Amino acid sequence: MYDVNKIRKDFPILSRTVNDKPLVYLDNGASAQKPQVVIDAVTKAYAEEYSNVHRGLHTLSNIATDNYEAVRGKIQSFLGAEHPEEIIFNSGTTEGINMVSYGWGIPNLKAGDEIILSVMEHHANIVPWHFLRERQGVVLKWVETDADGALDAQAVIDTMTDKTKLVAITQMSNVLGTVVDVKTICDAARQRGIATLVDGSQSSVHMPVNVQEIGCDFFAITGHKLYGPSSSGAIYVRKERGDEMQPFMGGGDMIKTVERDIVTYNSMPHKLEAGTPGIVQMIGLGAAIDYMQDIGMENIAQHEASLRDYAVKKLSKYNWLDIQGQTNTKGAIFSFTIQGAGHPHDISTILDQRGIAVRAGHHCAQPLMQHLGITASARASFAMYNQLDEIDKLADALEFCHELLA
Repeated sequence: MYDVNKIRKDFPILSRTVNDKPLVYLDNGASAQKPQVVIDAVTKAYAEEYSNVHRGLHTLSNIATDNYEAVRGKIQSFLGAEHPEEIIFNSGTTEGINMVSYGWGIPNLKAGDEIILSVMEHHANIVPWHFLRERQGVVLKWVETDADGALDAQAVIDTMTDKTKLVAITQMSNVLGTVVDVKTICDAARQRGIATLVDGSQSSVHMPVNVQEIGCDFFAITGHKLYGPSSSGAIYVRKERGDEMQPFMGGGDMIKTVERDIVTYNSMPHKLEAGTPGIVQMIGLGAAIDYMQDIGMENIAQHEASLRDYAVKKLSKYNWLDIQGQTNTKGAIFSFTIQGAGHPHDISTILDQRGIAVRAGHHCAQPLMQHLGITASARASFAMYNQLDEIDKLADALEFCHELLA
């Protein structure tokens, strides 16, 4: 049985106050809070077991290496990958997608080749492809969302041509909460010999993921949204695509031999993991993944679905509240503006005075903002530890905002 009160006790920060009010943390889409088990894992790694990995034969190095490499297997299981070497460690989704842009895109794409994106992509899944547009003449093609924020998989498929070499798409929008049918898209792309990258930064936190079922070539996750440390993350790279990639960065660990006139590269995954990594950050991410899987991803998804449904019922009664993204299958993410209330920054500031943390701005999704005809929005995003009464507090605070600002 899902016990949200018990879960909340695992997160020390949730017991604090902000502006003399109990903290209501609804900025999970930007970064999630950390359970005590993650904090303890990080502390232990630094205080008792720290050393560099892959480099030494002494006891501490062996312990650190074992703990660090064990995380690869945890992420393999978490994502349903076939091989552990398909999991590449990095600092998060931004580095992971840039790795694909530089390591796979540069050697495999040429002028005139097409990359398909949706208009609701995060900048992390836009800017690296602009690099290829600017530097190699790659063409970016955009698919827009429907009026309710849904993304039609068939519209993405219909955009594919014989020049399309990559489809890079989010599984869940960080603004609209839209859940995308990435399996249908990836199946169609594979039949046409087109590579696929799925941004799983939001989806992997809120639902079970299996990359083999999805059928994608690349799948990026970021640790700080997964209740783990910042500067931790990974990208799944299908074995066949990994063989097509060149090293993203050069340095230690990613080589076999270095001579004056030649260098030979390591095998996957180390070929793409240069230098001393975020050892402790990745150990912390491993603890976070253990924690989530102990609770159960299906259980987390069901709890957040109940939060979403309650929030829809609670907030839809306000005719002055414009919610962006209203598909029936959206995640528990609500971006909104208040009619006549000025900039969303004002909304966020007022909510903060009541202890409620929400995000305000363009959410690193400026093409989507342009598509929606707004410059910014406020966003309340929910997590496994949020409760129904926090939605009530949000609703009461929004009523106050409307009365004060509109």
